[in-house]
Amino acid sequence: MKREFTRRELLKVSAQGAAAAGLARVVGGPGLSGMKAAEASSKEDPGVWIDSVVRDFVLHSPQNSLQNAAKERAWADPLVGFSRGDDPLYLAYKDHVGPFHWTPLEIFQLTFPELSVTPDQLAVISWILPQTEATKADHRKETAYPSERWVRSRIFGEEFNNELRRHVAARLLNAGFPAIAPALSPLWKMKESEGYIFASTWSERHAAYAAGLGTFGLCDGLITPKGKAMRCGSVVARIQVPATPRPYEDHHAYCLFFSQKTCGKCMSRCPAGAITKAGHDKVACQKYMSQVTVDYVSSHFGLKGYGCGLCQTNVPCESKIPA
Repeated sequence: MKREFTRRELLKVSAQGAAAAGLARVVGGPGLSGMKAAEASSKEDPGVWIDSVVRDFVLHSPQNSLQNAAKERAWADPLVGFSRGDDPLYLAYKDHVGPFHWTPLEIFQLTFPELSVTPDQLAVISWILPQTEATKADHRKETAYPSERWVRSRIFGEEFNNELRRHVAARLLNAGFPAIAPALSPLWKMKESEGYIFASTWSERHAAYAAGLGTFGLCDGLITPKGKAMRCGSVVARIQVPATPRPYEDHHAYCLFFSQKTCGKCMSRCPAGAITKAGHDKVACQKYMSQVTVDYVSSHFGLKGYGCGLCQTNVPCESKIPA
């Protein structure tokens, strides 16, 4: 792999683009010797190197924590996948999700306007953070409200996910590959979608779908090789990484309701009645979380936040691909 850009260019990007990329707290950590080591690893096999960056942080960072008395991990071992910046799916998302949904090129150029880049020079790194067995076991028992472990993974686990986004982008930038976590961009916004009500300028689940990591279920959750009980994240970078093969053509391929006309277990698991044969009612779902679970989380666990996710456990796709 050829050198991406010079030291002078890297310093310029670090100064001008890091703040917009959400990296102000972490850029520059390794120093020149650390950068040289990272560059060497990234040149040998960029996909293996990036996979190890994600995996090592998830497995060894003390921030991967439910922040409970037992100091349990928030997330189990991750999955990592890659998609190309010129993958036609990203343009298709503008029709499917909304014209406001960024392509990798759009968010990269918004973050690094001084750099010249084409879509084929970009890669999207996506990961899946599966819930732990303990969290899933607790959550299976619930029928109306979230378990404490689940809530903690929603609050503190997502804080860790944000740190993982920053960490991956910073490691790439320090190795000479400018990168941005779209979900952390100050330009990221929630949007109204004609077909999907609630949407945003970048969807982590759609990026994971493009990276071959899973397909959508009746409840809109992403069914992955480690199941639907998970969260996901992504980073866009100027780096050449082979795309992960997508072992599916249908965006509902892993869902039993669509692929085999069976199941529908997530419908009975939803306490808000927000999942029917017609799909996921986002308004009813959001109303239940904001008007019911927020108070429950505060009064029962003393935490500020919300959560539900009952449709993600005690279902055939909880921890695997059932179809």
